[in-house]
Amino acid sequence: MKLHVLGCHGGELPSCRTTCFLVDDVLALDAGALTSTLTLEQLCKVDDILVGHSHFDHVKDLPLLADLVIGRRDTPVTIHASRECARSLREYMFNNALWPDFTRIPTKKDPVLRIKAFRAGSTFQVGRYTVQSIPVSHPVESCAFIVSNGQSSLAMSGDTGPTEKLWKALNQAKNLKALLLETSFPNALQQLADLSGHLTPRTLQSELTKFERNGTDVLLYHLKPAFVSQLKRELAELPVNILELGDTFEF
Repeated sequence: MKLHVLGCHGGELPSCRTTCFLVDDVLALDAGALTSTLTLEQLCKVDDILVGHSHFDHVKDLPLLADLVIGRRDTPVTIHASRECARSLREYMFNNALWPDFTRIPTKKDPVLRIKAFRAGSTFQVGRYTVQSIPVSHPVESCAFIVSNGQSSLAMSGDTGPTEKLWKALNQAKNLKALLLETSFPNALQQLADLSGHLTPRTLQSELTKFERNGTDVLLYHLKPAFVSQLKRELAELPVNILELGDTFEF
């Protein structure tokens, strides 16, 4: 399983891109940096996109992706989203007001995009991957994912504050090679992190005590751009690695 970090920040500046990971060139985890990093040829290879929740920084490239790949693929790009997230995408993004409804363009029978809803907490198939979704703690319905190709697994926490279900699922996962785990705000903004459903280095340290790592790499993402330097200082003593744009891994 190959992982390419397209975006790993909790906001956007010239040196920061929002959450987006690419698995084996065909499966995207969130859509915060698809069109700003991939070539047109690479974009056309993306068959499926797993969306953890509906907030803008995780879905913002979906409209632009549709506009770019129209007429260049034989099948729709499938967006896999929880029921609440799928409803938000249909009502607030692809609603012919904010953006054309590419789930019906060029035709309802042969659209550019297909939104496929799943129940939060369910396990389902995405191409050659088995995906387990786990509800996590965030103001809107947000899901973590464990993605397996039958030999190796990787997990992505989604946006979350302190949680229990995620760690229970991770501790039962087989061949878990890596955990992509959010950490957004420095310790001084703990109250804001708690209100917005995010982790700080302090709560991260507490959460990791629930994790039976068994050699799993913990890779941090979603650092807010305004606080990257401060977060790196506060995270320096923890047994984690901070992702950088363009990082690639083989599991």
